[in-house]
Amino acid sequence: MITLYGISNCDTIKKAKKYLSDNDIAFTFHDYRKDGVNHNMVSDFAEHIDWEQLVNKRGTTYRALSDEQKQSLTKQTAIDILVEQPAMIKRPVLINDGQYHLGFKAAQYNEIFK
Repeated sequence: MITLYGISNCDTIKKAKKYLSDNDIAFTFHDYRKDGVNHNMVSDFAEHIDWEQLVNKRGTTYRALSDEQKQSLTKQTAIDILVEQPAMIKRPVLINDGQYHLGFKAAQYNEIFK
């Protein structure tokens, strides 16, 4: 079972979904805004993907954090913030056969699905 996690209006998510569809790869899409995010989910992501990579530091949500919040981020505080602000989770998170992957590049997906 392949699950793609993200936000439906994200351009990177659209590219990942298009790649999977174009290559006839069946998947389930979990939209953070529609399907929700919880502490267990984000903690699970952080067990398999470096928590610092999970935090999307390019987005406006991250930039809106205070300097103190940014400087005092730990794995636990990051998980708490990501649960509250799922737009700050770098996208997409792809789970395929128990393997966790972050981001989308066609070459990366070519390797995953070869």
